[in-house]
Amino acid sequence: MKKVTTNQFQKIIFDWYKKNGRHDLPWRKTKNPYHILVSEIMLQQTQIPRVLSKYTEWIEQFPAIESLANASQKQVLSLWQGLGYNRRALFLQRAVQIIHKKYGGKFPKQVSDMEKLPGIGPYTAGAVAVFSQNQPHVLLETNIRRVILHFFFSGKEKVADSEIISVLRRVSYFQDPRKWYWALMDYGAGPLKKIINPNRRSTQYRTQSRFEGSSRFVRAKIVSFLLRQKSGAVSTVIIEEIESNPQAGRFGKQEEIVKILSSLEQEGFIVRKGQKWFIK
Repeated sequence: MKKVTTNQFQKIIFDWYKKNGRHDLPWRKTKNPYHILVSEIMLQQTQIPRVLSKYTEWIEQFPAIESLANASQKQVLSLWQGLGYNRRALFLQRAVQIIHKKYGGKFPKQVSDMEKLPGIGPYTAGAVAVFSQNQPHVLLETNIRRVILHFFFSGKEKVADSEIISVLRRVSYFQDPRKWYWALMDYGAGPLKKIINPNRRSTQYRTQSRFEGSSRFVRAKIVSFLLRQKSGAVSTVIIEEIESNPQAGRFGKQEEIVKILSSLEQEGFIVRKGQKWFIK
């Protein structure tokens, strides 16, 4: 590919975005950092179509930090069903609880303080600052990585994120970082989805493991089953429920289910009262 200058690159991205960008996404119509955090956590490893309706439901039920901070874990996990990776919901609530208690309901001004919150890494912390306050931080996620690799590392293999970030700092439009990153992500999710994935040339590239037959599948099924039980369930009933599911694979055996129950308890997903398991 012919090398492009910074000005040429920015023009290509912005011109495409002006005509084809996803301008109607609800989280792009707000500067509320809490709403933006919700969208960013939901969008981790989940496609936009699945997030759209769930995001709207979430904001309706938990419109502000205080409402989520004070919600029961069962309410939170029940509403989260369908998005997968239940741990994200707990991290989101725990992060919000800390913001509510430690910061008086106001988001930390420093990205470094945001990164200390449960489940929030450099990208998410930076994204909240960029999209809520238009702060000029460097953001790197899957679609952005795809764009930079395509335009600036054509033919190069095993490209480290440090190299990509160095280029991002040089070519980004920091006069309006909010719009710039929307445009970059949309370009990566648009025309670049029609070619061989440039991310394969990144040192961060990993193929997603199969969900069915994994411990994640069994964890999700246990949580989903307990959410439907008003009075909890004993271990034998849970084991029977999972063992009867042919998609559970090797993790659908009694000894594995017992291990997963213990793990879920340690992580705070479920509690045991007497002989029964419950969602908090």
